[in-house]
Amino acid sequence: MQSRTDKEALAQAVYDIVIQVPPGRATSYGAIAKAIGYPNLSRMVGRIMKNSSDYCKNLPAHRVVNSQGLLSGKDGFEHSGQMQQLLEQEGITVKGNKINNWKNVFWDPMKEIQLFFFIMLLYFK
Repeated sequence: MQSRTDKEALAQAVYDIVIQVPPGRATSYGAIAKAIGYPNLSRMVGRIMKNSSDYCKNLPAHRVVNSQGLLSGKDGFEHSGQMQQLLEQEGITVKGNKINNWKNVFWDPMKEIQLFFFIMLLYFK
């Protein structure tokens, strides 16, 4: 069993990734789990995201979906259509509870964050 501190650290690692997902893009629970070093904990990431409104009011939780682009976390929002509405306000098309053009909308934290650090290394070299 994880201690409370371990759970809080895991949640914070998840939030640190989610806050970086840019508007108009989305990522998956599994991609976040992989990025924080726990590739088998995608369901844990889902539970953390479901409870995220209790801790982080400005977290773009609507940008986190399942690995197929399905809005599986929509029950964690105030009303059933809110997640889709927030995504559509950012230019993401959703049909049948799934993000259209998922492969192009998908934001991979492993690639995007590595690219960020590479650019920073070049800049500060």
